[in-house]
Amino acid sequence: MTKGRLEAFSDGVMAIIITIMVLELKVPEGSSWMSLKPLLPKFLAYIFSFIYVGIYWNNHHHMFQAVKKVNGSILWANLHLLFWLSLMPIATEWIGATHFAENPVAAYGICLIMSAVAYTIMEHLIVQCEGENSRLKEAIHSKFKEYISIIFYVLGIAVSFFYPYIAIGFYYLVALIWLIPDKRIEKLLKED
Repeated sequence: MTKGRLEAFSDGVMAIIITIMVLELKVPEGSSWMSLKPLLPKFLAYIFSFIYVGIYWNNHHHMFQAVKKVNGSILWANLHLLFWLSLMPIATEWIGATHFAENPVAAYGICLIMSAVAYTIMEHLIVQCEGENSRLKEAIHSKFKEYISIIFYVLGIAVSFFYPYIAIGFYYLVALIWLIPDKRIEKLLKED
């Protein structure tokens, strides 16, 4: 089974996710710069989520450059990832509307950790499908970034009930880790 349709579908879903998030931003009531102030929490939440969806799109693209074929399990794993990412607009709206309150920040973290788990499952299934000669397996032999991300998400979720802004800091650290496309895959692609 070729990977082209999976990539095209994923690109479309992620574009829709970003579109839904931006449509939640409303035009300010007045014409002064101060009329933007009430929108600041929602705008910050949007920026943060836009970066996250962009990170997933970018790393998804890079990962599939190292993949030769897909099977039904990988298609389902990809849908699993897209499901969790599709909840980003709701989580984004909730943290923005509540000015980063405890429960919404925890729910946002749950959405993030489940997206990370889904992505890691998909990586595993791709390697399993392609076997011992998998280019992806060669590229991601170290799972440090994946594991440290999940640890930071767990810490963020735990802290969110007491200090939601510190939790956002943990989520932000994970975004910084993944902001640049995965160097392990970049290195492999350059060797080809």
